[in-house]
Order: sequence, then structure tokens, then C-alpha cells
Amino acid sequence: MATAPYKIPLTKTNNNIPRRRIFVQTETGCALGLELDVNDNAHTLKRKLQTAFNAPIEEWLLVYGDKILNNDLSIIRNHSPVLLTRNFLHKSPSTSCLSPVSLNGDETEPVEILVSSVKCLRTEQLVRDISKAIETGIEPVSISSGLGGAYYFKNCDGDNIAIVKPTDEEPFAPNNPKGFVGKVLGQPGLKPSVRVGETGFREVAAFLLDHGQSAKVPPTTLVKITHSIFNINDDVSENTKIQICKIASLQEYIDHDFDASDHGTSSFPVSAVHRIAILDVRILNTDRHAGNILVKKLDNTFGEVELVPIDHGLCLPESLEDPYFEWIHWPQASLPFSDDELEYISNLDPIRDCDLLRMELPMIREACLRVMVICTIFLKKAASFGLCLTEIGEMMTREFHGGEEEPSELESICIQARKLLEERDSWSPVNKQVFQFDIECEEDLSNSGNMVSDSVESFEIEEEDDLKLKGCSIEEKKWSYSGGSSSGSRSISEQLCMSVNFVTFSDMTKEEWIIFLGHFEGILDSVFTNKGSRNLGLRLGTSCQF
Repeated sequence: MATAPYKIPLTKTNNNIPRRRIFVQTETGCALGLELDVNDNAHTLKRKLQTAFNAPIEEWLLVYGDKILNNDLSIIRNHSPVLLTRNFLHKSPSTSCLSPVSLNGDETEPVEILVSSVKCLRTEQLVRDISKAIETGIEPVSISSGLGGAYYFKNCDGDNIAIVKPTDEEPFAPNNPKGFVGKVLGQPGLKPSVRVGETGFREVAAFLLDHGQSAKVPPTTLVKITHSIFNINDDVSENTKIQICKIASLQEYIDHDFDASDHGTSSFPVSAVHRIAILDVRILNTDRHAGNILVKKLDNTFGEVELVPIDHGLCLPESLEDPYFEWIHWPQASLPFSDDELEYISNLDPIRDCDLLRMELPMIREACLRVMVICTIFLKKAASFGLCLTEIGEMMTREFHGGEEEPSELESICIQARKLLEERDSWSPVNKQVFQFDIECEEDLSNSGNMVSDSVESFEIEEEDDLKLKGCSIEEKKWSYSGGSSSGSRSISEQLCMSVNFVTFSDMTKEEWIIFLGHFEGILDSVFTNKGSRNLGLRLGTSCQF
């Protein structure tokens, strides 16, 4: 009999009005569970936090995904994490730093699930087993490998059943146990477009987007978890064991024989490589290497294996990044898609996927969702035109020429679509009068020596007669970048995120985004039509060769 979906109950007030439980996480990592009354706003919430931390936080910001909560809290979903971070505009030497050890853990269950999806039935059982083990004194074990903090949590039999990765122990995060520190949550991390403290959200997103468990991403959820094993980098006595509450990703531990780096890849099933690669393309995985693909031997005499992808914390960047797809070099990726795979790809719906992530992970930034939409549309178009995964991956990967990194073909298409959008905006009836004003302002700034325009990088297409690329291949265009931007009001983190990116989507309005997608799909059709007419015979003749 199927188990009924687990529902997280809402606490009721005396007036039978639902109350929400939220988890406020400081920029240094500690988490506090709080009940929100129906009349609570940002100011009353800050007063509660000020009491809990015994520190002034009037000038601090409450951040929920892309949004700063100035007053209304109605958008916060039950069991969602909210980041409490300093307002750097008002930062002074006297600004307090909220330490994990300055707050006692709230007296609740040792593990609480923050994502109540019906797809997480397995993780609910894991949480129950872990909680029982913690109560009986079975200790988790720290994992020595990797750059971030990670822990094996066990069941009552002492078996590893889950891997927990606290968000404040990621590389560069304040409580990283391996020396990679220096930033607070919300700042750019290992990848400029993946912020510190947000890789755990992406681990969960990869599981949610693996429809039908096609790629076999292990069950993953987001939790608030309390234990003394977690690392803190404050000045605390080594003999003191403090129960620390943290936000973390929790993923089922998969028993395996080795990872793909320890095994010859030519023996991997074609379908297994394809299903992992399809997911990687959709979510723009910037860190897919053989070491994060587990290999399980099947119980048969044919030597067959099963592949399990893990470590998806560097997917769904906020802008188009240079991905790393190690499978590009594997022979399986040069084989054409099967009919089942083509059907799976054709049924992908990026808009529905966006709605899914907004519902389950409202803290995922809108720019990340737009990147997923771009990559999914690109995958669907490429597959329909007969391209194989090697070709798709190569079109998404940057190259170096003359010691400089150049945009990938996918990025070049997006740059051209953005150019068409900007031309439309610049010469629309609404903006015609503004255009001359912008030019005059830029000249004044240049003459006065103002260097604000040099704080971020933008990319310009070289002048050519046919800017719309009608009927020509995108690789025939030459691209170069130069400093310059009309935006002098961006935050430091936004500037850092943009500094190594060729194209971003976060600054588009909804209307501009829709128009941009129209340009993007139109250019894609032209590029794939031209590419197919020139390379179809070569592709069909070589795609099956190892």
C-alpha cells in the first residue's frame, strides 16, 4: 500500500489562524526557528531576534531569496529559511557580529524538514531514522574529503544513511572546517554566480528536477539540524560541546563500489551517461566530473554497473557560466539519443519546472530559473535538430583563443538576442527621448573622470552589416568585450557576480524576458538549421565511432 504524502502541520493560534514556522539564519551560519504570528512584520520579527541574540540588529536586513523584507512577511512560506545579514550601507566598526555560540538552539526536534514536497517520502524516513540514532547517542562522522564540511549521519544500527552538508560550512563560508573561509553567506563563492550558503538549495533542486528519477539523483531535502559535531570557527573551548542549529542539505547515502574516476568509462551504459548528461545540460552543471558520479556493480554475471550522480551544488548559476561536462569526452556522449530519450526531452517543460522550484524552494533566485529556461530550450531545440550530447556540450563550453576566454556558442546566441532586445528598447517611442539624455550623461561622466562605468564589464558585438544573423552560423561572428556599463548603483556582490560573465538575465523585466526568449528561439532555429545543413552528413557518419 502506498504511503500517504507527509504534510507538515501549521500551528494554529487561539483564533484558529494559521501560524508559520520559519528559520532565520545569520550570515555566520547559526539558525533559529521562530513562530510567526499573523500580525508579525519585519520590525516585530527583528525585535524578537534582537531579544534572542541580545544584540542590536535594527540596521540588519532580512533577505528571502531575491527579496529584502522591509515590512510585509506574507510571502514567506511555512518552514522557509530567511537570511539575516548586515546592511553594508550602514556598516561601521561597531556593527555586531552575530555568532553561532551567542544563541542557544531552539528546543525542537533534532532534524526538521524545510521542503515538504510529496517527492520526499524517502527523506522523511531518513529524518526519522537519524533522529532516533541521535537520541540513542550514535554520533555522526565528519567526512575528510572535499573542500566543504560534510558529515555521515547514521541509523540505530550504525550504518551510514545520509550525508549532511551545512550551508555555513561551504567553501569560503564562515564556518568552513578546512580553512577555506573569508566570506559571509550571500556573497559570491567558488563560482561568481553561485553565492556562499546557497549550494544546498541547488542540491535539492537537482533532485526535484530529476523527473521520474531519470538520472537517479539520490533523494535530497533541506533541513534544519542540531548537533554538536558541526564546526564553528569562533573562539570556543575545544572541550565545550555546543548544540548548534544549522541549515543543511540532507541526501541519502548511496552504497557504491567506486566512483567513475576509478573505472574505465567506456563500459558505462549509454543510457546512464545520457540521462545524467541531459540533467547536467538542463541545470547548467558547472562541476560534472568523474569523481561525483558513483558506480554500483549490479548483481549479475555480465559486469553491468549503475551510475548515480551526486554533488549538484554548483548547478543553476545566476548567469550563464562555463560548464564543466567531463562526459563530453566519453564515447557514449557522441551516440545519438534513443527514441525514449527524445520523448523525455520533448516532454520537458521549463515553465512548469520554474513553478515547481518557486513552490518548493522559494529562496532560489529568479535569475537561476531563467538560466534553466535558456538551457532547457537549447537542449530541446538541439535534440530536435539531431545533435548529440557531445555537440550540445561543446556549444555550451567556452574556448580560449590568444590567451583570452571567449563566449560559448550558447552565450553568443544570448548576447545577440540581448542586443536585439536593447535595440528595440533604445528606439521604442518611450525611450527615444531618453536615449540622447543617456549619451549626454555618459559624456559628462567621462569628462569628469568618473570611473563608475568601469566597475562592471559588458560585451559588445563587432560591427557587421547583418546583426540579426539571418541564415548564418553563430561561430562566424567574432565577439570581443570591453569595460563599460551604465549601471553605477550595483551592489558589490552584483559587480563581482557580473565581472566574469558574458551575459546576464537578472536585470530584465518580465516583459523584456519574454521578448528576449522570442529573439533567442528565433536565432536558435537559424543556427541549428545552418549547422545541420553543413554538418549532418559528418555527424551521422562519425557519431557512432568510439
